[in-house]
Amino acid sequence: MTTTTRTPEEQARREAQAKSDHRRKVGRTILGRGGAYAVLIGFAAAMLFPFLFMVAAALKTPEDTFRYPPKILPRTAATAEVAGAEVDLYSVDVPDSGTATVYLAEPSVEAGLFVSLDDPEVTISWPLEFATDTGSTTTVDGETVPIYSVQQGFETVDLALTRNTSVGRFVGLDDETIETYAVVRTAERAESIDPQWQNFSDIIELRDFDRSLTNTILVTILVVGGTLFTSIMGGYAFARIRFKGRNALFVTYIGSIMIPFVVLIIPLFRLMVALGWVNTLGSLVWPFVFNAYGTFLMRQFFVSIPKDLEEAAYIDGAKRWKILWSIFVPLSWPAIATLATFMFLYAWNSFIWPLVSINGANSDDFVLTIALQTLGGQAGEGPNLIFAAIVLSVIIPFTVFILAQRYFVENVATSGIK
Repeated sequence: MTTTTRTPEEQARREAQAKSDHRRKVGRTILGRGGAYAVLIGFAAAMLFPFLFMVAAALKTPEDTFRYPPKILPRTAATAEVAGAEVDLYSVDVPDSGTATVYLAEPSVEAGLFVSLDDPEVTISWPLEFATDTGSTTTVDGETVPIYSVQQGFETVDLALTRNTSVGRFVGLDDETIETYAVVRTAERAESIDPQWQNFSDIIELRDFDRSLTNTILVTILVVGGTLFTSIMGGYAFARIRFKGRNALFVTYIGSIMIPFVVLIIPLFRLMVALGWVNTLGSLVWPFVFNAYGTFLMRQFFVSIPKDLEEAAYIDGAKRWKILWSIFVPLSWPAIATLATFMFLYAWNSFIWPLVSINGANSDDFVLTIALQTLGGQAGEGPNLIFAAIVLSVIIPFTVFILAQRYFVENVATSGIK
């Protein structure tokens, strides 16, 4: 057996190489994960931006909603009380002082529109009392105009007078020694971030939107509860109870999923007319408490539960009803939560069937989707109210989905044996 001995120099070189390889590996890992996170954050921001814009628009005034270029945060024109009167505030450039918050002290002062001698594209409106005729002239756009010596703050420049106009005299809000002049029509208004929370109360008071919200909550609870009950019962029957024609009946029942809903609208509506349920909330509930997809989902989940648990319960004297609700249902919470979430979103967002079954004049039985559709005509000039109504209709299902999302990714072996 031979032993290899390394010199101190070779040992140090190997250690340095190992450290270098480790640093490169760590760097590649950080770079790879950092790039992946950056891409995911970018996609998440792109997906969330419309929702954030909708929430911000719901808190704006109508004027702020129509502004161009648009701004994300809700803003309102700033005002202040000066000498016992409320005045509008402006953000205007003051010579030698920069931008300042000012108010309009005098709306019309005789002024002139001056252009720069070096660049005719640069223009300024300034009072004639601060301009002195130099006696010289120049040509601007083929026209001979006089040259004035114009004083702005501590600076005096020579400018060409193209025409007479008028400006407003602005005075500093906090410091009245600050004074400047600008065209009132084009002066930039001072703004403050001011969310209009009253938009939500306004939209609730508009055409009984609160009644539509209550109807939607009631219909959704009944549809989800009824679907869960019938799906659990039907799923257990198809999974555990043997009877003649079970498989054929199950295939036929599942095959109904392939029938488009638009094909069923007319016969379903005629059935509602025959039962006298048109223009009632019952027409929005009873046709949807029996769901083939829910039965299929629960049946597939029940099939995966070991029969040993059921046989053990039989030996202990338990009946099918107790086995179902004491063993199968507790083990099936992931499937139940998933089905409840799907049915919640379906019932909450349903539009075509409520539009058909609820008469437009019967606003007492409107649900949110119909109320939003009619709201466009009532609040067409106030898109902020429409956005507020959308936020109210979205916030509840959004919250439900966030609370139930873990059931969509849960992957647990529900064997019941620990």
